[in-house]
Amino acid sequence: MIAAKSTLKGGEFLIADTPAESVFIPEDLSEEQRMVAATCEEFLNREVMPRLKELDEAKSYQPMVDLLNKAGELGLLATSIPETYGGFGMNFNTSMLVTDKIGASGGFAVALSAHTGIGTLPILYYGNEEQKAKYLPKLATGEWKAAYCLTEPDSGSDANSAKTKATLAPDGTHYLLNGQKMWITNGGFADIFIVFAKIDQDKNLTAFIVEKDFGGITMNEPEHKLGIKSSDTRQIFFNDTPVPLENQLYTREGGFKIAVNILNIGRIKLSAACVGGAKSVLAQAVTYAQERRQFNTAIANFGAIQYKIGEMALKLFAAESATYRAGQNIDDAIESLIAGGMPESEAKLKGVEQFAIECAILKVHGSEVLDYVVDEGVQIYGGMGYSADAPMERAYRDSRINRIFEGTNEINRLLTVDMILKRAMKGQLDIMAPAMAVGKEIMSIPDFGTDEEEGLFIKEKKVLKNLKKAILLAAGAAVQKFMMALDKEQEIIMNLADMLIEVYAAESALLRVEKLIGVRGEAAVTVHRDAALVYLHEAVEKVAWAGRQAITSFAEGDELNVMLMGLKRFTKIDPINLKDARRRVAQAALEANGYPFN
Repeated sequence: MIAAKSTLKGGEFLIADTPAESVFIPEDLSEEQRMVAATCEEFLNREVMPRLKELDEAKSYQPMVDLLNKAGELGLLATSIPETYGGFGMNFNTSMLVTDKIGASGGFAVALSAHTGIGTLPILYYGNEEQKAKYLPKLATGEWKAAYCLTEPDSGSDANSAKTKATLAPDGTHYLLNGQKMWITNGGFADIFIVFAKIDQDKNLTAFIVEKDFGGITMNEPEHKLGIKSSDTRQIFFNDTPVPLENQLYTREGGFKIAVNILNIGRIKLSAACVGGAKSVLAQAVTYAQERRQFNTAIANFGAIQYKIGEMALKLFAAESATYRAGQNIDDAIESLIAGGMPESEAKLKGVEQFAIECAILKVHGSEVLDYVVDEGVQIYGGMGYSADAPMERAYRDSRINRIFEGTNEINRLLTVDMILKRAMKGQLDIMAPAMAVGKEIMSIPDFGTDEEEGLFIKEKKVLKNLKKAILLAAGAAVQKFMMALDKEQEIIMNLADMLIEVYAAESALLRVEKLIGVRGEAAVTVHRDAALVYLHEAVEKVAWAGRQAITSFAEGDELNVMLMGLKRFTKIDPINLKDARRRVAQAALEANGYPFN
């Protein structure tokens, strides 16, 4: 079945209905995409997973380089690169699928993603024809490895404050690069570096393609890290490194734009990697729960363990649904822009930029779902979960970086709300009219609906609409209260972001089930339905809590009472037996020996 193309813009899920038939779901993957996934899984299971301990304890980066070379031979480094430059030219969701399947491998996934993502994409999207022809074929095969040099000791989230300088040499043929970069993945073995620096006294960054052989490059020993130990992470120093003028990437002072747009891609792909990692952890936890016996029975038979397995699976179901939904939205936007006459490389950037809000949402949601899953995985393993001889210890440590990578989760929460409000101010999203309508609605008699409404998930869709009204209620009042000073109220902004994140994830899960019912029938997807409904009920509670936190932070007196009554009205849902539904999800996971929705 081919999904209908979505016509919604980024962020518009908050104010518009999304037809289930327009949503891409993992079950829509083509035969070609499934073959790509199988290749990734075979490579991971044969080459990488048996060597995780060896990779973590390796005294050099050579084992990682060898694996990246093998991945290059299989074409796993060339998914997004056009055929013109030796790649496969596959779409965005296919590159997401590769990231998902490799996601279970911890440090190897980080090394591969750094090479194929932030190391390669700046050249693919912003390079001129000569730069693409020179570098992309070697990056596609893995002959050359790539790294990305943005962060500095005093510039993390505030990337544009970087101090690395590029000064035109006296003969005018090249720049001399001087500065220090840190947390550089693949730094020890990279052949080229995407380096961000300021030319002379420029206010904004410029990007450069720097080859290791240019000289003037030194580096520290690898960092000793909490997790992802097998990924080579170093500080890099540029000391009068000569960079030819033709190796300036894109425009002068255009580096910050490159960094922002590449980060958008990294954020949604990180969510895909977290989905893949969480699936692996769930499978290991389920296997252990069925093998570990206490009180003469497998611990999988205990309700407390089934609760954990059920929650792990249903949170993962929502994360996976939301991630591939947004991935296809990006693909559809790219196709539409190309059809309108935009050059392909520009269309790819604009397509991702259109859904930057969803990218930020997914980065937060995916990384926090993975953290939840690995934490419960450790708990299911009990004492063995704390042992380095069992897989949960590594998974637990490796997971933690994901809430810091690609912009911290705090930054991404702030960005989510900021981007929505900015688009509203520019007239790109009509947020104010719905927010004003909600303000009037809370002063009116509640609409209890009629029994004449028919269709699938009518009540649940009304719940989702009301949750969106709760967001508009709190956000609209906060904007009126603080106006341009709202950016100083970070706690309130993060409350609003939490509401948005939960609504997007819950809606994605429900839409996936609705679409599946249309294809397979209700009887075939009862467990999917259980997962979506339990997640929706939990989202209602989280939206209510975050909404109350936000509203009580600025409203007082009668306004406070009216808004709290409105919030209560918008966060109601008919109760169901959540325990039994969650147990059915857990039982499906036990029967599948892992994630039950593959």
